[in-house]
Amino acid sequence: MGWEALAYWGKDVTRVEPLTGGSSNDVWSVLIDGRLAVARLGNRSDADLAWEAELLQYLDSNGLTVPAPIPTTDNRLFVGGLVVMNYMEGGPPQTASDWRRVADTLRELHRLTAGWPQRPGWRSSTDLLHTDKGTRIDLAAMPSEAVIRCRAAWKRLEGRKTCAVHGNPNNPGNIRMNADRVALIDWDEAHVDVPDLDLALPHNAAGLQGAAQDSAAQASAAWEAAVCWKDDYAVKRLAEVRAV
Repeated sequence: MGWEALAYWGKDVTRVEPLTGGSSNDVWSVLIDGRLAVARLGNRSDADLAWEAELLQYLDSNGLTVPAPIPTTDNRLFVGGLVVMNYMEGGPPQTASDWRRVADTLRELHRLTAGWPQRPGWRSSTDLLHTDKGTRIDLAAMPSEAVIRCRAAWKRLEGRKTCAVHGNPNNPGNIRMNADRVALIDWDEAHVDVPDLDLALPHNAAGLQGAAQDSAAQASAAWEAAVCWKDDYAVKRLAEVRAV
């Protein structure tokens, strides 16, 4: 359907300017009744979008600052791959103190979503010990030695409790913060996994020590290498995963 689906949010909705949205989506700022919002057009399935919308509504209702979906005039949360969300004011984290606030917000996300059901089609890091594919990951496309290294990193997480994870919180562009609150945006890689994947943050802001810090850093690097394979960033992240 494309961008013409914006009409479902009202007759006077207009696109303003494109925003940085990664390679998977077309993202624009839009005006709805004079209010600034964000519209994201992609090719996710309805089941996938429903999972994301339910998660964001739940987090919003429980006090986290997230880009909650704005319903259409007939109360749908997405149409033809298009989602319209609240606009989040603020800037990226810049100091160690800022990143500690991000870590606190992530831990609240993890607390609120203990036992959350998996995003349709996705696999957790520990699921990938036993299967090759899950949405954006295809281990069969990676060199066998790289897969062995990634699985060794994820093996250290096996048996731990899971929750919803943001999936890419160490990217400053996915954080909008001010003096009063921390907003997590861009939930395109959110899924259910071990919380360690969210806690390998700049400045070791989550305060992990020893083996816990090493485990989170290795698992996170392996995850990003697998998700992004095979661009330059993926190769760089794989280099951080120890050989077995």
